[in-house]
Amino acid sequence: MTPSEMTLAGYQEANARPPAFEGSDGRAYSVGVFSDDDHGADGRYGASLLFIRWSASQEPDGHLESDYLAHAAQPADAEAQVGAMTLFEVKTALDGLIARRDAGAAT
Repeated sequence: MTPSEMTLAGYQEANARPPAFEGSDGRAYSVGVFSDDDHGADGRYGASLLFIRWSASQEPDGHLESDYLAHAAQPADAEAQVGAMTLFEVKTALDGLIARRDAGAAT
């Protein structure tokens, strides 16, 4: 894997598909980047990670969304900033979202 393929956007470009991860909950997730349709009060667009959880039968059965990870004057610029995250950073974000979800379920 080349260094650029170690980023979210680089992996997607090289493989023509989003990367997939096994979450800390043992479930399969794929990931993409999304940005707001409208800018915030500061005039910037936020971009986040969207993880789709897959069932054993290869059907989507849930999702997790990160908080905004980047802001920019244009949606594509915010998305590019998130796309520059390494796959390690993306996996860490996924496991953090799973832990936060599970902690909320335990209360």
